[in-house]
Amino acid sequence: GSFETLEKGKLTTSGSGEAYKVNDTSNVVCGNVKTANANVYIVDTVLMPK
Repeated sequence: GSFETLEKGKLTTSGSGEAYKVNDTSNVVCGNVKTANANVYIVDTVLMPK
């Protein structure tokens, strides 16, 4: 899917099961980590605005 960032940028996600990518370059290493007010997804690269 596509998601808007706080800086009005765009992130795209693709994949299924245990293999998800963000912007076709970052792999989701750990997903759906529950915190007090959100779910966190950890990726293996720094996501830089375009």
